[in-house]
Amino acid sequence: MTPKHVENGERATPRWTREQAARIERTDGTVAPIIYPPREAMAPDVHGWDTWILRERDGSIATVDGWRVIFSLTAPAHLLPGKRHDVAEIRYFYSKDGERWHDGGPVFETDARGSRQWAGSALLDDDGRLYVFYTASGRAGEEELTYEQRLAVGSGGTIVADDAGLDIEGPFEHEILLEPDGDRYEREEQYRGMIYTFRDPWFFEDPADGETYLLFEANTPVPEDEGVCEDPVWEEFNGSVGIARSPTGDPTDWRLEDPLLEGVCVNQELERPHVVVRNGSYYLFISSHDHTFAPGLDGPDGLYGFVADSLTGEYRPLNDSGLVLTNPENAPYQAYSWMVLPHRDELLVSGFFNYYDLGGLTLDDVAGLSPDEQLAKFGGTLAPTVRVAIEGDRTRITGTLSHGHIPLESEELPDLPDERLGHRDEIAGYRTRY
Repeated sequence: MTPKHVENGERATPRWTREQAARIERTDGTVAPIIYPPREAMAPDVHGWDTWILRERDGSIATVDGWRVIFSLTAPAHLLPGKRHDVAEIRYFYSKDGERWHDGGPVFETDARGSRQWAGSALLDDDGRLYVFYTASGRAGEEELTYEQRLAVGSGGTIVADDAGLDIEGPFEHEILLEPDGDRYEREEQYRGMIYTFRDPWFFEDPADGETYLLFEANTPVPEDEGVCEDPVWEEFNGSVGIARSPTGDPTDWRLEDPLLEGVCVNQELERPHVVVRNGSYYLFISSHDHTFAPGLDGPDGLYGFVADSLTGEYRPLNDSGLVLTNPENAPYQAYSWMVLPHRDELLVSGFFNYYDLGGLTLDDVAGLSPDEQLAKFGGTLAPTVRVAIEGDRTRITGTLSHGHIPLESEELPDLPDERLGHRDEIAGYRTRY
């Protein structure tokens, strides 16, 4: 039975349906190769995970005196991986070649909103002004951690670069941009599911009309006792891709609009939404976990994608189910939090190196290991970049680049296949159980 459609305002929001998600399966075209640790972590003293690149208004990779810049959530490398979100700090890294990244340190020195900062995006505007969008999690100074989430920005920082390196200097002006309205987007006090979400702001300028938007992850309010889902248990799985529009083009001025996509009755978390435009088609990508799918659906940790004829069009899942990229069945948590960048006739997918060498353990099992074992099984750095061919609503993995390789569109890529997935034989003490 198809669940009743959830409508917001005058526009019926496109849905990722249970029928579509039931088609999810690992295939040769969607499973990435096994990853091994790199020779060197990007920053040995910190673990990094969710990462995004500095972009210009048109979505292209920004460069400053030849340097490109990425931002990552980070935590001290000695901290247990499961605790990293409790102290997350945004750091920046810079590179001339898109492969060797240098640690620039924390982006914000003081005054950032929230008790810690989660993922977002970054814009180098036409006037040189820097905007770092982020999720303000909790409240600054709180005695006990809370999981309140609001969309925030730090603006006004300056990028100073020369041949020797690059610095991001403050001061930044911090402000809360958006909070959920309780109508289109669920407030924390409304949610009934396992995880509350209102996070991951991602800046986007629509090439069709120049309008400026902010995408984000959210949840759709689902009224109880209205039969929205065939099984009431499924109603707790109510993820959505939210959107706000700037009426002025000002990256600090936003108005909430109806969601782009809803996963009601299907999935609770549609993380880090972002859009790539190719040949007039709009490709919407999200990441999601196996445990956030509703009962009766079996979806692995993966990158999922949808395509429409316009930004607010009727999105349909890529590859019939939505699955674009996932980990091997015997290494289901080796990478996560993927971001897609266009590169000429293909897509490049960057993620972070997550848990490896688990030997069949679940993430719950990992939490029961000794601290040393937990740290030994966490990658905490950039994963190999995956190359994906795309044609219409079909995608196929074709190869990989090295760990953390983010090339410009002007740069040639190696001839396929290029599967430099790590240096297993050079890692002392690493014993694969794959």
